[in-house]
Amino acid sequence: MRPVEMCSHTSLLLFVILNVVLVNSSKYQNQRSPRKFPVGFRFGTATAAYQVEGAWNEDGKTESIWDYLTHTNSSAIRDGSNGDIAADSYHLYKRDVEMMRELGLDYYRFSLSWPRILPTAFPDKINEAGVKYYNNLIDEMLKYNIEPIVTIYHWDLPQKLQKMGGWSNPYIIDWYSDFARVCFKLFGHKVKKWITINEPAQICDFGYGRDLLAPMLQIPGVADYLCARNLLLAHAKAYHIYDKEFRPKQNGAIFITLSAQFYSYEFGKYKEAALEANDFNWAIYSYPIFSKTGDFPPSMKKRVARKSAEQGFFRSRLPELNPEEIAFIKGTSDYFGLNHYFSFYVYRNDSVNGMFETPSTDDDLGVATYFGEGWQIGESNATMFVPKGFYYLLTKIRNDYNNPPVLVTENGFATRGGLRDDDRVTYYRYYISAMLDAIAEGSDIRAYTAWSMMDNFEWAAGYTERFGLYEVDFSSPNRTRTPRKSAFIYKQIVRTRELDWDYEPESYVMTIDKGH
Repeated sequence: MRPVEMCSHTSLLLFVILNVVLVNSSKYQNQRSPRKFPVGFRFGTATAAYQVEGAWNEDGKTESIWDYLTHTNSSAIRDGSNGDIAADSYHLYKRDVEMMRELGLDYYRFSLSWPRILPTAFPDKINEAGVKYYNNLIDEMLKYNIEPIVTIYHWDLPQKLQKMGGWSNPYIIDWYSDFARVCFKLFGHKVKKWITINEPAQICDFGYGRDLLAPMLQIPGVADYLCARNLLLAHAKAYHIYDKEFRPKQNGAIFITLSAQFYSYEFGKYKEAALEANDFNWAIYSYPIFSKTGDFPPSMKKRVARKSAEQGFFRSRLPELNPEEIAFIKGTSDYFGLNHYFSFYVYRNDSVNGMFETPSTDDDLGVATYFGEGWQIGESNATMFVPKGFYYLLTKIRNDYNNPPVLVTENGFATRGGLRDDDRVTYYRYYISAMLDAIAEGSDIRAYTAWSMMDNFEWAAGYTERFGLYEVDFSSPNRTRTPRKSAFIYKQIVRTRELDWDYEPESYVMTIDKGH
């Protein structure tokens, strides 16, 4: 048996051992006593530039791919909206910091807008107004001992670069790493935790393989794989730039954030399909960075090569990483940044054949997904309630990658609005409890980040889905922010460093009942 086959077999064995049928909350968690967090555990919230800043063309900012999409194809957004104003954080950043103080946060995760800092997309011109905005935000946070965790790229690519191929053009490796270097120079003396790229799978799969996110290229099984290769190399180059040129003086950390939903099976015959679904959907990015061998997952390389040959391609549609590239990417993350929202069941049988477009990543993988009974709570179906899946995902990361330090950089629940958000409270409590279960078993999880601090532009869903601890009144010119019940529950968790199942902010609940 070759080494890669042994690795794949071991991963499958571990996956089978930890994987059992996912169950709903009433069966999953019977313990109701308060649960303490480890000493030094940290709490934060998160947003992203395009989703909250607004000021889309003010003070020298130029067009991003999301500006272009929402202005030229508003029907691509569920409610026809855009992020032109959004939560207006560009002008209301002091109120944002006040909310951080109200919650008692240890840190706040936000992103830098590439076209706001580099209006030509290149480092030949730096927009001082944009730099001033981020310095003002960072300084206001540091004044109150709130740590900035900064994402360099959270989906708002300059439209100029998209015209030249965006993430499918190998020159993006240099374009992105130049932007990263500018960010390190401008803000690295204040920022000590950098996230290179947010959610590669969504960038490449949803934006290049499908038409779910900008730039909506919809070239599946080709453009998405090119994007994946270039993105991994761009991330690695930014990591090495920071590690060699800036870390010695700035003494910070740098890592990537991956979106990983957990793919499980309800019937034992689909366990291999579930393992491969995890490989295709998120391990395509974690395996090259965190595994001992590097490179793309063996199961993925094998399936895409076979499908490509069957379809008449002269080579695999999954680009090959040469030995130098594999070594360049491997180990390039100080933490495992994790965004997680829900889980899936998978199956693979004859009914799946011919279900998907050819070529495509869906066809290469050859599995179908579904949700279990009782997984939806509340009105929205944007997120599902499967806390056990979060525990299994964290356990799989620990087992597969030798227990890397994990920062949960996003976790949250969608509603359709309103201040009394009991479903969100339920979601947070059970997911945080599942995380504590993983910690109790040895997973090195060091921080938890609620998505989101406030309602924002939720990409293709526009403003129809609300994730905020704070409700934003988008009909008000002041974009008034009002804390929901979940904000008070989260504040209590942060203050006490304890998960109290029975805590109720009674005076606040009475206020909500009267007003809403």
